[in-house]
Amino acid sequence: MSEEAKLREEICVLAKSLFDRGLTCGASGNISARLSDGTLLMTPTGSSMGFLDPSRISHLDANLQLLSGDRPTKEIPLHTAFYDTRNGTGAVVHLHSTHSVAVSMLPETDPDNALPPLTPYSVMRLGRIKLLPVFLPGDAAMGDAVRGLAGQRTAVLLANHGPVVAGRDLWAAVFAMEELEETAKLTLLTRGLKPSVLTIEEVRAVNKMGQRGTVNLNGSGRE
Repeated sequence: MSEEAKLREEICVLAKSLFDRGLTCGASGNISARLSDGTLLMTPTGSSMGFLDPSRISHLDANLQLLSGDRPTKEIPLHTAFYDTRNGTGAVVHLHSTHSVAVSMLPETDPDNALPPLTPYSVMRLGRIKLLPVFLPGDAAMGDAVRGLAGQRTAVLLANHGPVVAGRDLWAAVFAMEELEETAKLTLLTRGLKPSVLTIEEVRAVNKMGQRGTVNLNGSGRE
């Protein structure tokens, strides 16, 4: 199976998994992934994540011209903003997941750090999440807002709309998106209860885990 055919299949399998678990519904959400030649595969406009056809996934060249498949999602500017500003981005996932959208509408949500550091995995996979303002669906200004972050954020939360996550590959982006939604759910469940969050020192330790192996948050070294 070619690289393109394999990636088409993976997009459909993972999109259906997200849909079946209620992380996105109807014809909402979109996914893109980059092939080794620099071209992009992207879910088509108006398509449901639960019922994608691999052969109809949009294939775009380096100039974003359609090579094959159906017409792509109108959120192209949002996706390409991550590819253009974050080196090593191999996939982008955008959902309308319920808990994340709910957090984006709360007045107390910190625009520079939309989700608190509740778990080590949320810190590792997401970092600090920027809350962006309300944009109309498909508005190119969403892409401009992401570009304005200069590649400093892996994930953003669009107010009243939903989260967007970039990853090194499709699986990493999907796993990070799942972590974001679960953290948003925890945030809402513990709202007003003064939950214990990771300390600055613990966050720093977690951020070093990628190169140092698994770190014990009560000390250093490997577990």
